Amino acid sequence: MADKKDKQKLRVTLVKSPIACRTEHRQTVRGLGLRKLRQTVELEDTPAVRGMITQVLYLVRVEA
Repeated sequence: MADKKDKQKLRVTLVKSPIACRTEHRQTVRGLGLRKLRQTVELEDTPAVRGMITQVLYLVRVEA
C-alpha cells in the first residue's frame, strides 16, 4: 500500500487571468487553490485533479 509520501505531486501555476472565462472555469481555478496570477500550488496527482487541470489547461502551466 502506498504512503502519502509516495504519491506524485503536480506543480500548477496560474499564467492567464480567468476573468473573461466561463464561470465553470473560474470556479475550477479556485477549486485548484489558485487565486492570483503566477501563484503556484502543489497538488496530489489524482484523476480528479487531472480532470480539473484538463478543463482549464489554457489558463495554467503544469510541472511534474
